[in-house]
Amino acid sequence: MSTPVVSNSSPIIHLAKIGHLDLLHDQFGEIVIPQAVYEECVTDGKARPAVATIKQATWIRVAPVVNKNLIRLLSAEIDRGEAEAIALALEHQAALILLDDAEAREKARLYGLKITGILGILLGAKRTGNIASLTEPLADLSRTGFWLNPALTQRLLREAGE
Repeated sequence: MSTPVVSNSSPIIHLAKIGHLDLLHDQFGEIVIPQAVYEECVTDGKARPAVATIKQATWIRVAPVVNKNLIRLLSAEIDRGEAEAIALALEHQAALILLDDAEAREKARLYGLKITGILGILLGAKRTGNIASLTEPLADLSRTGFWLNPALTQRLLREAGE
C-alpha cells in the first residue's frame, strides 16, 4: 500500500464549493482525514451546499489519530483540524499533507512533511489538463472566502502560462 495523502478541511471545503473536489481524487486517489477535519467539512457546515458533495466522496476516508499529546501541543498554536491532520500525516508517514494556513504549514515543515495547498492542486490540474485554465477557478475561490495573495496569484498565472 502506498503512503497516503492527508488533508485539512480548507482544500476539501473550498474545492467542493467551486465544483472541483474531484481534482483531489484525480491527483491523489484516496484522501485520509482525521475526525476534526471531517467535522469541519461536514458536521459543522450543515448549511453549506458543498456538504453533500463532500459526503458523496467515498474516496475521502476518516482515520483516527493516536498521538493525543501531539494534538494538544499543536492545538496551542493552530486549530484542532490542522493539528490532527499534521499528527495523522506523521503517524501514517504521509506522502503529502494538504494545508493552506501559513502557521499550520510552518508547523508541518518543522516535522519534515511535504506540503501543498489549493493553489498547488489547481496548478497540478492545469499541468495535467484536468482544468483548461486557472483564471476561472481562482476567481471562484476568491468568492468562497478563500484569501488569495494578489502577487502569488499573478505568479501562479504566469507559471501556468496564462
